[in-house]
Amino acid sequence: MKLPAALGDLPRPLYFFDGYCVLCSGFVAFCLARDPEGRLKFASAQSALGRRVLRELGLPDGTFDRTILLLDGDEVYLRSAAVLRSLRHLRGPVRWLRPLILVPAFLRDPLYALIARNRYRWFGRRPSCFVPTPQTRDRFIDL
Repeated sequence: MKLPAALGDLPRPLYFFDGYCVLCSGFVAFCLARDPEGRLKFASAQSALGRRVLRELGLPDGTFDRTILLLDGDEVYLRSAAVLRSLRHLRGPVRWLRPLILVPAFLRDPLYALIARNRYRWFGRRPSCFVPTPQTRDRFIDL
């Protein structure tokens, strides 16, 4: 989907994640370690910015309960597309996974939905929202 003009002031690429999810926070840490230029920015889905983005995109309030989102250029990516599109900003062998974007979403997203539905049970829930280190704080928007 296209990025609405009302969100044009946001830095991009900007990845929204569930700050309480151990898996989601782990993926953010994984990205931080593989993005030495600091191109990829992050925001907690629970933040005021997360709520603003949902409102501007016309998505229901509970969208971030099981969906991550990536704002990249003039596009908005959801679910598995958000994860796979974020890989293009990383360095190292993880870039070899980028061709998975060629797998149609109707095949990728059911697996994504299964993991999203069970992520707290399988990976755990943090007692508080993810807090970046002082060295990575500038990569986070509106925590």
